[in-house]
Amino acid sequence: MKPVIETIRRHGRPPFPVAVLHGGPGAAGEMAPVAQELATRGYGVLELLQTEASIAGQISELRQQLETACGGPAVLIGFSWGAWLACLLAARHPARVSKLVLIGSGPFSDEFSAGIQAARQSRLPPAEWQELSALFRGSGLDTPEGLERALELLEKAEAYAPAGLRPAPIAFDRSIFEGVWPEAARMRRSGGLLRAVAKIRCPVAALHGDHDPHPATGVELPLRGLLPDFTFRLLQRCGHKPWIEKHARAGFFQALEDTLALA
Repeated sequence: MKPVIETIRRHGRPPFPVAVLHGGPGAAGEMAPVAQELATRGYGVLELLQTEASIAGQISELRQQLETACGGPAVLIGFSWGAWLACLLAARHPARVSKLVLIGSGPFSDEFSAGIQAARQSRLPPAEWQELSALFRGSGLDTPEGLERALELLEKAEAYAPAGLRPAPIAFDRSIFEGVWPEAARMRRSGGLLRAVAKIRCPVAALHGDHDPHPATGVELPLRGLLPDFTFRLLQRCGHKPWIEKHARAGFFQALEDTLALA
């Protein structure tokens, strides 16, 4: 494993009670705009990059990162896969977490996952869907040009109305994706993900776009029935990444600040 310090980026001034976790798995750097914006609003934020290719490895790495850079329990803001990782960390190491914020999370129960690919496909012309599928199947994501094109097509399939902001540099690691995602999918399919979530006792807030291909009901319904302190906010005219959305960006950051103020 890489030295922990190499996987930690600091935004703003200390202390750093807030940490953001990227999605993918293996898409390091995509939460940088969120960390940077929160830093301009006065928060000290850690951007934590996961390098391990297993769920257990990522949980252990995340715990070490927090122990290294965060003086006490942290607010974890997890995006997409990072939302699941934040939950798993809170379930296993509750002393490290004061609150969870889940953004654009994947559904926690397998019954809600069937329509995700169909939703993406319906938003792209057939030729572009075939191009995106080929990039993921082959080695296209391993080149800067292929990764840039895949991200462009994914944005088209997942966003509502992008604001045209400069995209954050993302380093995609296929070995992490191929190591973590099949394991995570099996955990959801077996019910292991929800069994882990049921152990969480800190407050949990979910922010989810109404245009996100990941169905909001797949986050809200399972978690509302399991967690003792859970809030859910559906962001209107918003896709998978609220911080890039023209209509939802301001409301998203205000909701994020409101949530952090209660931590």
